[in-house]
Amino acid sequence: MTTKKLLNVGGQTKSLPIPELFSGWQHDLLDIDPRGNPDILCDARELGRLPPGTYDAVLCAHNLEHYFQHDVLRVLAGFWHVLKPDGFALVIAPDMVAGMQAVVAKQLDIEDVLYQCEAGPITVRDVIYGYGPEIERSGCDFFAHKTGFSKNSLVRMLEAARFSEVVGKTENFNAVAVAFKQPANDQQRSLFGLPPQAGGRHSV
Repeated sequence: MTTKKLLNVGGQTKSLPIPELFSGWQHDLLDIDPRGNPDILCDARELGRLPPGTYDAVLCAHNLEHYFQHDVLRVLAGFWHVLKPDGFALVIAPDMVAGMQAVVAKQLDIEDVLYQCEAGPITVRDVIYGYGPEIERSGCDFFAHKTGFSKNSLVRMLEAARFSEVVGKTENFNAVAVAFKQPANDQQRSLFGLPPQAGGRHSV
């Protein structure tokens, strides 16, 4: 049986956990920072230089917001380029609308903690501008946030990048989208809990 291939875009290091659904897959890490020993040292805006149709899936978790808005479509088009015809991209980014709603509902200040994660407490400022402790520790300003998304805006961007079926949801202050290069097959629909019929855009 052929091993499926995952391209982890901007994942920093393979020591960080990835979703369980990729267990047993070949895991290729692509990053601009050489300190994490990526398999492919590359700016994600240059994905079009890689061989086309190579990967079964692309994972991009908390990386897309580190590009200026005018570069986002270029990055997403690179995902489409490297995916096999039946491949998909799993994209996770802070959901700015969910964060703003919580800020208003809880009357939070910019330095208040919005939520906790494995990295530690995440403040309102961290969500907007990037995780402050990481930027300070690394001295690398490419960890700063340069744009933001909601669930719906992330879905729209993936559709604009030619993905034929996109599913979006908000989870733990994150916008999570799964984008299929062609309509999801039965196995993929079962994996992600999608309805059996093909469809275009879905929000859950």
